[in-house]
Amino acid sequence: MQRSGCAPTLMTREQLSAICLTREQPLAAAVACIDASGGQIALVIDEAGKLLGTITDGDIRRAILRGANLESTAGDAMNSSPRFATQGTSLGEIARRLKSEKIAQMPILDGNGVVMDVIFASKLEGAETEEIRAVIMAGGLGTRLRPITETIPKPMIPIDGRPILEIIIERFRNQNIGHITLCVNHLAHMIIDHFGDGSAFGVHIDYVHETKRMGTAGALSLLNPQPLKPMIVMNGDILTAVNFASLLAFHHDNNALATMALNRFQYRLQYGVVDVQDHHIIGFSEKPMLDFFVNAGIYVVSPEALDLIPTDIYFDMPTLFEEIERSRRVAFPIHEYWLDIGRHDDLDRAGREYREHFADYPR
Repeated sequence: MQRSGCAPTLMTREQLSAICLTREQPLAAAVACIDASGGQIALVIDEAGKLLGTITDGDIRRAILRGANLESTAGDAMNSSPRFATQGTSLGEIARRLKSEKIAQMPILDGNGVVMDVIFASKLEGAETEEIRAVIMAGGLGTRLRPITETIPKPMIPIDGRPILEIIIERFRNQNIGHITLCVNHLAHMIIDHFGDGSAFGVHIDYVHETKRMGTAGALSLLNPQPLKPMIVMNGDILTAVNFASLLAFHHDNNALATMALNRFQYRLQYGVVDVQDHHIIGFSEKPMLDFFVNAGIYVVSPEALDLIPTDIYFDMPTLFEEIERSRRVAFPIHEYWLDIGRHDDLDRAGREYREHFADYPR
């Protein structure tokens, strides 16, 4: 990829090469390219370096919902009609297009369609930054983890020597999410005593006190003041490497009122399945593999959706989604590490896997 006078050049040749791949490479390679671009884009090119398409994190999630996996090819997920600018286009014009077209990045091509650069909206002078709020549900009884949870709230159970909740808060902090609300109930004083106002952990923490079980959505009715922007809502017993910025971008791009993260779950039945219609056997499936999505306990909720939550009663998140019109409730499939620590064997697994997936994060 030879360079000439594209102003400004924001990426080195090595950085640009790190986010390019061919259409035959697997989606896993596209994920690596997106990570190399700061979570934004992968460029699909031909042998001459010409742009064939682009892949964003959202493109990968939508491909997974269509049945793809990380072994599928980049061509299965790419946008083959990407928006781009040509060399010589002024930075002001590029900035205007990024804003008006509501996109986060713009490939820059030479006259032959060869990729020369990528300009990111987030790196332009004067780019707006948005304070993101996360609400963590930390008030559950944790009945399946008794007797541990009789004396310690489930989010405070240690993994590799630290409470689950501390690991979650660290993940938010490392992704520049610094305003965190903890919804507390069972043994709340232990959580409050440990985290305080959050300053010791590099974040700002406030608390919502539930006096009774409110459910994941019901607890949001207690927020005061009510948020003015979409917020991340997450259960306090989950270990995950999900990219929260990608989750928020997916929510915005799909004009959603509520977005639910989903984890793909595969399970092979240990029995042969017999298909029956009326009293006739019409077919057999020998130990079929079931493949479906499950609720991952991570959401984005827009302020307008809060108006659908009744006050002072138990109201869970799936019920809230049922109240939202279908076109405004969105599924966000997770391909990153995810573990719901709800049972004793999950706790044992978290202890084994934590360092493998999170050892590179500062402590």
